[in-house]
Amino acid sequence: MIPRVLVIAGSDSGGGAGIQADIKTVTMLGGHATTAITAITAQNTLGVQAVHAVPADMVVAQIDSVLADIGADAIKIGMIGSAETAQAVADALEGTGVPVVFDPVMIATSGATLADAKTIAAFARLMRMAAVVTPNLPELTALGGEAAVRALGPALLVKGGHGDGAIVEDRLIDADGGETVWTHPRVDTRHTHGTGCTLASGIATGLAAGLSLADATGRAIAYVQAALAAAPGLGAGHGPMGHALNAIPADRCRA
Repeated sequence: MIPRVLVIAGSDSGGGAGIQADIKTVTMLGGHATTAITAITAQNTLGVQAVHAVPADMVVAQIDSVLADIGADAIKIGMIGSAETAQAVADALEGTGVPVVFDPVMIATSGATLADAKTIAAFARLMRMAAVVTPNLPELTALGGEAAVRALGPALLVKGGHGDGAIVEDRLIDADGGETVWTHPRVDTRHTHGTGCTLASGIATGLAAGLSLADATGRAIAYVQAALAAAPGLGAGHGPMGHALNAIPADRCRA
């Protein structure tokens, strides 16, 4: 059966991050994406102009609908939208028994705030049920640092993209404290919108397919690097990556 990944996240009207990036990533890595949309955003490569949160009961209704019929082999959580939704999602996912990848989205690439203090405080319950949490460096600081996250039980992927220097270091710290480190040259591009969403969804797809956490993470990192290199150059700001990796469009594949 094709790996099934339920993505719980916000919608990005610019198509570079959020649910749109998640679906493209899961599809390109061989899975089937289902969704529960937590928020609708009006955004482009220059920033986020408006955010409309989906009511928590509607978010839960989407989750219940998908799990009751299609099911899931892994779950990826991205933008939550509110503390109420965080608690409702945690309630809905209790007992599902599948790995959860939690990307604690707080600030968009453009700098727009996507989670207030109450929402960030509610992240603790989601981190407790996660197989791995994938914050960038500013998000990790807002969560209280490595020790605070690890005390809640999940593996932790410390993403180095917000660091300095020509080499990016990503560190995976498993639940037992073991570390796996990936280093790679920084891709020189402003088209980095959606890197965190893409990486987390890539990991979830690997876990859904039965890969180990380290193997799923390594494959997802490689996919992000390839998608950055294939960015189509859209927009005047932080543009989307090239999730399709310059694949030949289907309409050109006819015999």
